[in-house]
Amino acid sequence: MSREESKLQQSCILWFRLQYPKLSKALFSVPNGGLRNKREAVTLKKEGVVSGVADLILAIPNKDNSGVFIEMKTPKGIVSKEQKEFLSLMSSLGYRVEICRTFDRFMFIVNSQMRGR
Repeated sequence: MSREESKLQQSCILWFRLQYPKLSKALFSVPNGGLRNKREAVTLKKEGVVSGVADLILAIPNKDNSGVFIEMKTPKGIVSKEQKEFLSLMSSLGYRVEICRTFDRFMFIVNSQMRGR
C-alpha cells in the first residue's frame, strides 16, 4: 500500500468511527500486504492470508447485499489480477464490492450502505 493510499484509508476509518461510533468495529482492515520475512510470510499463508483480499470490510448488511468489500486505491492506482478475482468472487456471493479512490467516494459508499439497512 502506498503512503498516499494509506493516508486515504486512515482518513476514511477516522471519519467512519466518528460518524458511526456504535458501529466502529463493523469496519475493519485486512492487513494482507507489507514486507515480511520468508518465515513469517509462510506462517501467515498457513494461517489463511489470501492474496487479493480487499483492504476494508464493512460488515453491515442491508436489503441488497451481505456487506461491502472495499479496495482502496489512489486515483492512479491499479487493481491487481488477484484483487479483481477476489472482488468478483465476493460479488458472486452476494456482497457489494467497491474500488474507492477518494474520500468523497468512501463517504458515498458507506452512507448508501447504511441507508439500505
